Amino acid sequence: MATSTSVIPNSVIPSTVNPDLQKERDGATVRSDEFAAWWAGGEEVLKFNRGVRKYLEKDVDTLEMLQLQNKTHEEIIEFSTRGAIEGAKKLRRLQEERNPRGEDYWPNLYDNQVMWGLVPGGNPFGVMYVMLVKALQAQCTPEQYADFGKRLERFEICGTYAQTELGHGTYLRGLETRADFDRKTDEFVLNTPKISSYKWWPGGLGHSSNHCLVMAQLYIDDKCKGPHMFFIQVRDEDTHEPLPGVHIGDIGKKMGFIGVNNGFLGLKNVRIPRTRMLMRHAQVKADGSYVSSPTNVLTYFAMVRTRCLIARNNAIMLAAASTIATRYSAVRRQSPIDPNEREPQIIDHVTQQMKLFPEIATSVAYRQASNYLWNLYDVTIQDIANGKYERLPELHSLSCALKVTCSMDSTSGVEKLRLACGGHGYLTSSNMSNIYVSATAACTYEGENTVLLLQIGRFLMKTWRAALTGAPLPPTVRYLAEVQKNPEFGTWTGSWENMVKAMQYAAANKTRLAFKSLSNRLSRGETETNSANHTGIEFTQAAELHGRAFVFSAFTEVVTGAKSKTRSANLNQVLENLLELYLVKETLNQMGHLLRFINLTDTDLSRLQDRLETVLTKLRPDAVAIVDGFDFSDLQLNSTLGSYDGNAYERIFDAALKNPMNQKAVPKSFHEILKPFMKSNI
Repeated sequence: MATSTSVIPNSVIPSTVNPDLQKERDGATVRSDEFAAWWAGGEEVLKFNRGVRKYLEKDVDTLEMLQLQNKTHEEIIEFSTRGAIEGAKKLRRLQEERNPRGEDYWPNLYDNQVMWGLVPGGNPFGVMYVMLVKALQAQCTPEQYADFGKRLERFEICGTYAQTELGHGTYLRGLETRADFDRKTDEFVLNTPKISSYKWWPGGLGHSSNHCLVMAQLYIDDKCKGPHMFFIQVRDEDTHEPLPGVHIGDIGKKMGFIGVNNGFLGLKNVRIPRTRMLMRHAQVKADGSYVSSPTNVLTYFAMVRTRCLIARNNAIMLAAASTIATRYSAVRRQSPIDPNEREPQIIDHVTQQMKLFPEIATSVAYRQASNYLWNLYDVTIQDIANGKYERLPELHSLSCALKVTCSMDSTSGVEKLRLACGGHGYLTSSNMSNIYVSATAACTYEGENTVLLLQIGRFLMKTWRAALTGAPLPPTVRYLAEVQKNPEFGTWTGSWENMVKAMQYAAANKTRLAFKSLSNRLSRGETETNSANHTGIEFTQAAELHGRAFVFSAFTEVVTGAKSKTRSANLNQVLENLLELYLVKETLNQMGHLLRFINLTDTDLSRLQDRLETVLTKLRPDAVAIVDGFDFSDLQLNSTLGSYDGNAYERIFDAALKNPMNQKAVPKSFHEILKPFMKSNI
């Protein structure tokens, strides 16, 4: 060690809770367990989650997890693989012990938050259960799923979902991987014709998959039928060697998801049986005849589910960062407010509260909005099973909108929270950097945000046009028709209901203006595609406001709706404070758009500022109890700053002592490089 252990012990972490943090818990108006039960979805759900998490995390070295960033790329992949497989083993044992014929533990929880602590660098088999198994369940015929889908679900084989290419991402019709049907052999022949055609980015593809679901352009008699899914084997099941015609490997280190083993895949004349094309909706017969899917969206439905998951997960990431920064702000003392008094907890500074509390409120808002989205997803799944596809456009648009706004807001929010931790937030042991790069990745994967906003914009144009004809609209866009019927906003009152209406009104009028611009360009003779391109900025603005209007509405309904009668007065007051903060701060953030359409006076704006400052004061006593109610374990947070005991300084120091650089008093570079240079005559 660089310093004698007789001077500084091997571990300096006390066994007691920081008194400032304990004081916060003792002084809260709401019990953290009550908030946790609400956050989880009920007492029984909370109890279940905690029981599973305790089982998964026993015998795991929390302090070792803090050293993840000190490992090499290869060591990180091996470490993540070991953690993922240990988690799978434990979930299987739980399933066998508690419900042998069920799936509530394994595999249902493998992509759940309870697994996060075991794989801080990401799960190399996460995509297999988040996307691949779900895609096979939705797209395979029953015979196909029995043939190879079940093997994957049981983890007898391992695989990933390969769609993105080196040269193409969100624009699926531009994918270059092709699958040509060979009638003579009743096979498809798959090729990636050039470097830009290589599959690039799939999680777990590098060295953690022996099978792959490949999105490729289907060709019959050299005529393209569009993107379809093909299940192929890429590695030998016993030796794990790549099969003939398969070029596969890891794409290298990334900013985040450092343990996920993202990979590349090249194919050269790889042949698979015709029955390896997923054929629940579209089919290719042995004679080469083609039966198209009833709707093209079904081909991409796995991405819709993943976007729903992103909205939920990014809300949870923001909650995790909020927990770390809030607990740290309760134990850090600095910069006297009154020079005659002791340095205060930095959480007492109003400017610090403004960094912390809005992000807590935002995470809660997005979590509630994502719950609505998941309910819509479940209903749509049932509709599809019954041959009904009417909800698909709304679900697609809403999942895009929430994915975009939640990824944007969580990314910026985590960065604000890192800054709220001062210099120590810059340590990798704070885990703020890992949370940030995980959050910001969602701005790009499963549809780059700008591209998704443009898709939402086109949906809004169709919906606006439909509303003009009096056609019925899906629930989440009915406000467009209401604004068409009642074009005047009325009086600004500043009530919650009024603020929801204002955000919808701004979104509707942004949609109206975009529709007007699009129509003007079409009337001047521009093509539909060029008109849409030239109206793209207005599309994205309308789309973003549409997403924000939905969050306003969903969060307000949760807090003020019928279920509020089942909650305690104290919990309701805390939720109302969070709602007040979210609506007021986001209304102020979007004031540039609102003022264009709604007449707000200087007095109205001053009142909003007063409300903002007032609700920060109201939330101050409950901030720690709320983030405790997010119910993260120390292993899940993996942070020296955010542990439950609040011993931040000792944990920072302990992590530094365990740094590999400090295991020798003198580094090799001193003798080989530094000392010879200093002793030279140069």
